Amino acid sequence: MRRPASDLAWSALASGLTIGFSFLAAAYLTLWVPAAYAPAAIAAGYPLGFIFVVQARNQLFTENTLEPVIPFLQRRDRKTFIRLLRIWTIVLAGNLVGALIFATLAARTPLLDDPMRRALLNVATHGTNGGFGLVVYRAIFGGWLVALMAWLVSSTRATGTQVLYIWITTAPIAAFGFRHSIAGAVEAFYLAVTGAASWGEMLGGFLVPAIIGNVIGGVVLVATLNHGQVTSGAQ
Repeated sequence: MRRPASDLAWSALASGLTIGFSFLAAAYLTLWVPAAYAPAAIAAGYPLGFIFVVQARNQLFTENTLEPVIPFLQRRDRKTFIRLLRIWTIVLAGNLVGALIFATLAARTPLLDDPMRRALLNVATHGTNGGFGLVVYRAIFGGWLVALMAWLVSSTRATGTQVLYIWITTAPIAAFGFRHSIAGAVEAFYLAVTGAASWGEMLGGFLVPAIIGNVIGGVVLVATLNHGQVTSGAQ
């Protein structure tokens, strides 16, 4: 929370770029299976970007619904709250800029061939639908799982175990149709950049409700509950 703003911003930008590999991996695997197995293929590939982000120690907004919230729950003063809002603002902005850059490169440059572009379009359409209320609701569970991932990863220094924790907590986000604001932002921006959906639809119908739901899920279902059980035991 005391880290310089420039350091946070660069780390958040890297995270927004890197999380795009979840989108690519999910789409790629759908090319190799029958349509009936596409949801399972998407779930299998989805954790890749999260593995890269967490192991590289980049700043991901939804992870920060846990770690910097704990000091605020402990102190509950104005200074800590301002620091919490500061890190949320910087990291969210950096993540979204990185996601936009990645989506633009995938959509507007000859980075990928036509089959991959079609697969990306299908995955993005499926991953951003639902409307405001449903996206908020599903994003609560997505935020819960990512904050739980951060909690579990911090319990071990073994790389293999950390990768396992990342996979088992993020694969269900795709498998069950939950929503993640940053990984989903790459998909939403891809649809908007290609013209497959409007910017208003993607920002107001997906991104904003996904952020709201992720914050609720991470703060309430992980940070507050786990903080409560620890402090109660200490007292």
